[in-house]
Amino acid sequence: MIILAATPIGNLGDASTRLVEALTEATVIASEDTRTTSKLLNALGIENRPRLIALHDHNESTKSPEIIELAKEGNVLVLSDAGMPTVSDPGFHLVEAAAAAGVQVTAIPGPSAVITALAVAGLPTDRFTFEGFLPRKQGERKATFRALARESRTMVFFESPNRIAESLADARDELGAERSAAVCRELTKFYEEVKRGSLSYLADWAADGVRGEIVLVIGGATAATLTLEDGLVQVQILVADGMRLKEASTQVAEETGLSKRELYQAALAAK
Repeated sequence: MIILAATPIGNLGDASTRLVEALTEATVIASEDTRTTSKLLNALGIENRPRLIALHDHNESTKSPEIIELAKEGNVLVLSDAGMPTVSDPGFHLVEAAAAAGVQVTAIPGPSAVITALAVAGLPTDRFTFEGFLPRKQGERKATFRALARESRTMVFFESPNRIAESLADARDELGAERSAAVCRELTKFYEEVKRGSLSYLADWAADGVRGEIVLVIGGATAATLTLEDGLVQVQILVADGMRLKEASTQVAEETGLSKRELYQAALAAK
């Protein structure tokens, strides 16, 4: 089978017993960076030296068939540099191909920058969306935030320390200066820091420069930022997808805080 294994995102002590056992017993490891995997083996005091296969964004499509064939004969352990493979890391296409080939895929859970940041951000966690890495170009980045302006769920992003100040400024401009957010830096490491506040405050704070691995968490739109027209659009989308009008109005009302009755009446009037 193929075993997706989560590796520490900073603190080596977060390596699980199952991960250590899997690394000790592995005969084949497909990893994002084989050098990082070798360092992990050494750091954990593991003497096992399995066959290492590089599996990254540039070769995943060509390497997947080879790895699938190996998985038919025995277990193949799949690692990213940190966290769970496939989550903004290589592995998705391999899993997709493995499923199509009838090869079993399982996972060894563990550290996750997304869940860790969400847990400490101090923003609603009952519903959230992970948006991955923000675009490098400002125009595309601003368009991304603009498209998410009505998103009512908490949003989680990955960002480079070199661009976090610009991204916060773009988020402030597109989502509103008072939107709540948190910049989570160096999670699980010695210099871990969580900076919370409005997008305006965080943009000013980051202007002098921010170091380390960054996860950005932004609160969703609330009833105060969503108009009845915004809610009507969401109702119409759900109805177009086959949901009954009354059910769609109820769902959008629960998600946004808008009036169910007003949404229902507005949708009837728009027909």
